[in-house]
Amino acid sequence: MRTVAGRSDRVVVIGAGFAGLSAALHLAGRGREVTVVERESWPGGRAGRLDVDGYRLDTGPTVLTMPDLIDDTFGAVGEDISARLELLPLDPAYRAVFADGSSLDVHSDPEHMAAAITEFADGTQAAGYRRLRDWLIRLYRTEFDGFIARNFDSPLSLLTPQLARLAAIGGFRKWDTMVKRYISDARLRRVFTFQSLYAGVAPQHALAVYAVIAYMDTVAGVFFPRGGMRALPDALAAAATDAGVRFHYGATVTELERTDCRVVAVRTDRGHEIDCDAVVLTTELPQTYALLGHRPRRLGNLRPAPSAVVVHVGCPRRHSEAAHHSIVFGDAWEQTFDDIVRDGRLMQDPSLLVTRPTASDSSLAPAGHDLFYVLAPAPNLTHSNIDWSSIGEEYAQYVVNLVEDRLLPGLCDGAHVLHAVTPADWARQGMAAGTPFALSHTFSQTGPFRPANVVRGVDNAVLAGSSTVPGVGVPTALISGRLAADRITGTVGHSTRRVITKAALR
Repeated sequence: MRTVAGRSDRVVVIGAGFAGLSAALHLAGRGREVTVVERESWPGGRAGRLDVDGYRLDTGPTVLTMPDLIDDTFGAVGEDISARLELLPLDPAYRAVFADGSSLDVHSDPEHMAAAITEFADGTQAAGYRRLRDWLIRLYRTEFDGFIARNFDSPLSLLTPQLARLAAIGGFRKWDTMVKRYISDARLRRVFTFQSLYAGVAPQHALAVYAVIAYMDTVAGVFFPRGGMRALPDALAAAATDAGVRFHYGATVTELERTDCRVVAVRTDRGHEIDCDAVVLTTELPQTYALLGHRPRRLGNLRPAPSAVVVHVGCPRRHSEAAHHSIVFGDAWEQTFDDIVRDGRLMQDPSLLVTRPTASDSSLAPAGHDLFYVLAPAPNLTHSNIDWSSIGEEYAQYVVNLVEDRLLPGLCDGAHVLHAVTPADWARQGMAAGTPFALSHTFSQTGPFRPANVVRGVDNAVLAGSSTVPGVGVPTALISGRLAADRITGTVGHSTRRVITKAALR
């Protein structure tokens, strides 16, 4: 594995998102002197926050899986997750709501899930679920160490015994095809394939290796930090501070000073000049390459993932039966991917993620009120010509009305939109193509084919975050930070294999 040559005692990490915090903790745990520069006044990166009228909004990801990876990150500096953060297991992990009026609570416990499927469909589908679950566990065990949690120096790095095992269990077939082997009920199949939206590829086109995301949701389980998603980056940053990491908040990096092929200092708009032996950049790729003075020929050909409209709604508490997470499926599910990915238009029959964080922590809203987060997938800015300045407010209300019609009757009575974000807003926050999901996980943007976390011509710069390996999501961002640390220090012993094995056996 290629590593940074020369001294690496002093490292600057640019960005305090999950990848940057992970890199900082792993580097600090390996004896490096670490400084983190963050443009916002708080840690979290894409896991943003906003307080409105007594409501505490999480403006980034709301679905949290794989707590063992979080514990591994705290463990890099000798800490335990329980000392910093209370993670609440969600049961159900999701409630799936279908256009025909049926619904299914999704449990990570196999017995509870099999019983729910038997009642929802029949025993044959429940038996198929058990076989599918076994396959997902095998997929995860085969894939994790050899592909997800590994640095690649070239495509030849793929040629390992794990590759043959992954091919043998169907990892390079289509995701939807593999799920159909076990489950024939079309509604039920959606529960194990909708996650392909996170990867930015329709399930009938996505490789089955990405079904590992379904493993994370439906086998390893879904969790929520008390205090909201913001509590996780706050806890990671606090652990890093106690481990000696220095943070400069409210500072934007404006220049990387170089001597020959090495970055020797980082300058900010606040007048900081921080000397370094290595630098980790978690910024968006265009900004990263601009800072490095390096533009790969491939940059203009990269395919961004679809985007989303997110609407935050506050209302009097009258839906106490609503789950923490609900997936509201439209009838034309397959058409959704064509609309967003192929045609670059708004969903004609929308499917939505509806999150009610106050189901688990009532302190996130004023007394007697609920907070809802509604995510509607949408095309990114490079693949559509939608004028969000004209339709953004109207579309946000349309989405809220859909939630009232399909999931929460009477929602609009006394409810008000606290905040809404469109692809144009994501772009104003600096996210390339107006998407918070970075690059799609097509085959040509996976593993060693994804933008590498090392840069030719710059000997001591390493990348981390959603646009490099291994990809998009909170668990993968944490892994990305550890992979960046490995590029600087070399691989050290860590507990990932041990804790992941425990997670897989739940």
